[in-house]
Amino acid sequence: MNKTLRVALTGLLFASASGCTTYYRVEDPAGSKTYYTDHISEEDSGAIKFKDLQTGERVTLQSSAVKEVHKSDLPAGTAN
Repeated sequence: MNKTLRVALTGLLFASASGCTTYYRVEDPAGSKTYYTDHISEEDSGAIKFKDLQTGERVTLQSSAVKEVHKSDLPAGTAN
Protein backbone atom coordinates (compact mmCIF):
# COMPACT_ATOMS: atom_id res chain seq x y z
CA MET A 1 0.00 0.00 0.00
CA ASN A 2 1.48 3.37 -0.93
CA LYS A 3 2.08 6.10 1.63
CA THR A 4 -0.69 8.43 0.37
CA LEU A 5 -3.32 5.71 0.62
CA ARG A 6 -2.13 4.72 4.10
CA VAL A 7 -2.31 8.32 5.32
CA ALA A 8 -5.80 8.76 3.83
CA LEU A 9 -7.12 5.55 5.40
CA THR A 10 -5.61 6.42 8.78
CA GLY A 11 -7.20 9.88 8.67
CA LEU A 12 -10.58 8.44 7.71
CA LEU A 13 -10.43 5.90 10.52
CA PHE A 14 -9.48 8.56 13.08
CA ALA A 15 -12.22 10.94 11.91
CA SER A 16 -14.91 8.26 12.08
CA ALA A 17 -13.82 7.04 15.51
CA SER A 18 -13.64 10.50 17.03
CA GLY A 19 -17.21 11.38 16.00
CA CYS A 20 -18.82 8.43 17.76
CA THR A 21 -19.60 9.19 21.37
CA THR A 22 -21.62 6.71 23.38
CA TYR A 23 -24.04 8.10 25.95
CA TYR A 24 -25.51 6.30 28.95
CA ARG A 25 -28.49 6.80 31.23
CA VAL A 26 -27.59 5.63 34.73
CA GLU A 27 -30.34 5.07 37.27
CA ASP A 28 -29.70 4.88 40.98
CA PRO A 29 -32.34 2.46 42.33
CA ALA A 30 -31.60 3.43 45.95
CA GLY A 31 -32.06 7.16 45.45
CA SER A 32 -34.38 7.11 42.44
CA LYS A 33 -32.08 9.52 40.61
CA THR A 34 -31.17 9.45 36.91
CA TYR A 35 -27.81 10.57 35.53
CA TYR A 36 -26.42 10.93 32.01
CA THR A 37 -22.78 10.35 31.09
CA ASP A 38 -20.51 9.51 28.19
CA HIS A 39 -17.96 7.42 30.12
CA ILE A 40 -18.26 4.84 32.88
CA SER A 41 -15.45 3.11 34.73
CA GLU A 42 -15.99 0.03 36.84
CA GLU A 43 -14.17 -0.47 40.12
CA ASP A 44 -12.93 -3.86 41.40
CA SER A 45 -15.73 -3.75 43.99
CA GLY A 46 -18.34 -3.64 41.21
CA ALA A 47 -19.19 0.02 41.80
CA ILE A 48 -19.22 2.39 38.83
CA LYS A 49 -17.76 5.90 38.59
CA PHE A 50 -18.71 8.58 36.09
CA LYS A 51 -19.15 12.31 35.57
CA ASP A 52 -22.78 13.45 35.34
CA LEU A 53 -23.19 15.50 32.15
CA GLN A 54 -26.01 17.60 33.64
CA THR A 55 -24.23 18.80 36.77
CA GLY A 56 -20.55 18.03 36.19
CA GLU A 57 -20.60 16.11 39.48
CA ARG A 58 -18.42 13.00 39.85
CA VAL A 59 -20.62 10.10 41.00
CA THR A 60 -19.89 6.65 42.44
CA LEU A 61 -22.71 4.12 42.70
CA GLN A 62 -22.60 0.65 44.25
CA SER A 63 -25.86 -0.36 42.58
CA SER A 64 -27.13 0.99 39.28
CA ALA A 65 -29.02 0.33 36.07
CA VAL A 66 -27.13 1.46 32.96
CA LYS A 67 -28.64 1.83 29.50
CA GLU A 68 -27.00 3.10 26.32
CA VAL A 69 -28.96 6.02 24.83
CA HIS A 70 -28.77 8.16 21.71
CA LYS A 71 -27.58 11.77 21.93
CA SER A 72 -31.11 12.92 21.03
CA ASP A 73 -32.38 11.20 24.21
CA LEU A 74 -30.30 13.46 26.46
CA PRO A 75 -32.30 16.05 28.40
CA ALA A 76 -32.16 19.64 27.15
CA GLY A 77 -29.24 21.56 28.65
CA THR A 78 -27.05 18.49 29.11
CA ALA A 79 -23.43 19.51 28.53
CA ASN A 80 -20.96 17.33 26.65
